[in-house]
Amino acid sequence: MTKRLGWFLAGGLLVALLLAGVVSNFASSNPDGLDATAREGCTFNADGEITGGTCIAQQEGEHQLAGSPLADYGIKGIDNSFLSTALAGTAGVLITFGIGAGLFWVARRRSAQDQDA
Repeated sequence: MTKRLGWFLAGGLLVALLLAGVVSNFASSNPDGLDATAREGCTFNADGEITGGTCIAQQEGEHQLAGSPLADYGIKGIDNSFLSTALAGTAGVLITFGIGAGLFWVARRRSAQDQDA
């Protein structure tokens, strides 16, 4: 790997870590387009619970990974929501980067073996 590519990847990883660890805490808590569309036709109380009407959101249930350590954009067991979100985002970036780097390493190694053969 060239020195220039290494600096580029390190810079990209640093930016991604900063975005996931800091900026993600300032993301809007309002529902996104899909959630807003699913909630159309229902009425809600102050806590955001459905109190009446008819909408797709009434069919919503817990997802299969709701009890996992990184569910709901946080880390289970950390009470500080800012820290929990920051650590979950950072962990997600590092896991994704690690998987991507591993796949590229395997593909590059395989390509080199094919050329040698």
